[in-house]
Amino acid sequence: MELHEYTQYDAVGLAGLVARGEVTVAELTAAARAATAAVNPRINAVVESWPAEDAPAPGSTPLAGVPFLIKDLAVSMRGKRVELGSRLAAGNVAGQDSFLMRRLRRAGLVTLGRTATPEFAYSTTTEPVLYGATRNPWDLTRTPGGSSGGSAAAVAAGITPLAHATDAAGSIRVPASSTGLFGLKPTRGRVSLGPDADEVFNGLAVHGGLSRTVRDSAALLDLIQGPETGDPYFAERPHRPYLEEITRDPGRLRVGLVTTPWSGREVEPAVRAATLAAARLLESLGHRVEVATVDLGVHWEEFVLANARLWSANLVRWMDGLAAASGRPVDGSTVEPEMLASYAWGRTVSGPDFVHALEVRNRVARAIGAQFGAPSAARSGDRSGGRSAGGRDLLLTPTLPEIPVPLGTYGRGAEEADGLGWLEHLFHRSPFTAAFNVAGTPAMSVPLACDPATGLPIGVQFAAGYGREDLLFRLAAQLERAAPWADRRPAVWAGTPRPA
Repeated sequence: MELHEYTQYDAVGLAGLVARGEVTVAELTAAARAATAAVNPRINAVVESWPAEDAPAPGSTPLAGVPFLIKDLAVSMRGKRVELGSRLAAGNVAGQDSFLMRRLRRAGLVTLGRTATPEFAYSTTTEPVLYGATRNPWDLTRTPGGSSGGSAAAVAAGITPLAHATDAAGSIRVPASSTGLFGLKPTRGRVSLGPDADEVFNGLAVHGGLSRTVRDSAALLDLIQGPETGDPYFAERPHRPYLEEITRDPGRLRVGLVTTPWSGREVEPAVRAATLAAARLLESLGHRVEVATVDLGVHWEEFVLANARLWSANLVRWMDGLAAASGRPVDGSTVEPEMLASYAWGRTVSGPDFVHALEVRNRVARAIGAQFGAPSAARSGDRSGGRSAGGRDLLLTPTLPEIPVPLGTYGRGAEEADGLGWLEHLFHRSPFTAAFNVAGTPAMSVPLACDPATGLPIGVQFAAGYGREDLLFRLAAQLERAAPWADRRPAVWAGTPRPA
């Protein structure tokens, strides 16, 4: 299979070829390796490749036989390194498959390597010291976002059609927006984080994926969702497969439009224009869009402070554990300045401070949840979209307030920031996404626009009530049909035919 043939299919399409005997798993694997060799030296998205371990039965799942990549964090593959993007964890080898890895194997995905992440996934750009900066395939001088920036760059450049990602404050949606991909953050408790953790960042983080098509993300979530033994809680199982939901009419939705972030920072004109264009597209499809004012439940400063306390206190435990296991010190020789500052600040967080942060999480979850009505609303696909009386179906916002920034932007002045200051900086860069992590509700970034001046992609975010991925997938598929994005290709693309 030639590279230009491999990259014209999405994951479900490739699995279909395998199921019909038109191509073998070995041929797909060879194509993915060729794609990696062709573009990874330029974008630095894949930090380690390895031989295929699994031989899935063709047609056993909608993704059987498809090449896949996992993020270097939060998912463990037995016998393979998981280093969290940090010199402190360099050389760390997983002793067992995590629950998610077992499900990826059962899904028939052929995992061929791991992708770059910023240190401890603690940034929305992917520029770790351990492996160096990952570059955006649309413009090699720009960030691909983070923390799932390696996965996003790999998928955007055509190495694999989809890849694993995580999201604790926007880490699926930010890189999706930055690289022109579709990315959906699931509901809290949708995908197990076990067995080594029950929660990550106290329920803020979730597993998911990044893809070039809506159906690929739907198929992936179908195959990885559901509880495992020992999980402290889990989201209600969907009423039908998400792959079926994308074929269903979303009905006439009531959508709240938010263009000003809770932080009050200015949104770039191109991003605002793209968001308003998305609102007009919704109206042309029969949906009702109205300007909305959304109560966060707390002041922005208190919101950021609570997140900083949860994030940094967890970071202290992780870093102390890694230091004990590796025998390495926690200092500038093993940890980047931003993380060292966050570690020091995290050690000052008291027990009452931490409990107060959890109380803030609760207030935000109640306030955001109230925007959508009761989570038990009907899901029959009726014209109301299943909302309760007076509630909205969805919120529409920019994913990011700006187009992807140049590499190195985040590092300016970082050495002077403390742990709280670093979180303030991150949330200033991505002020629309984190609220839905704190609330535990699903949200997605859809690649509906490009910046007229630079050609860089612009994503718009849609958020729904707890457990309503079904509604998001229905709308995403409708938007994909109305305003297709699959033919847009970045400057670095593995499927570019070689000159004769």
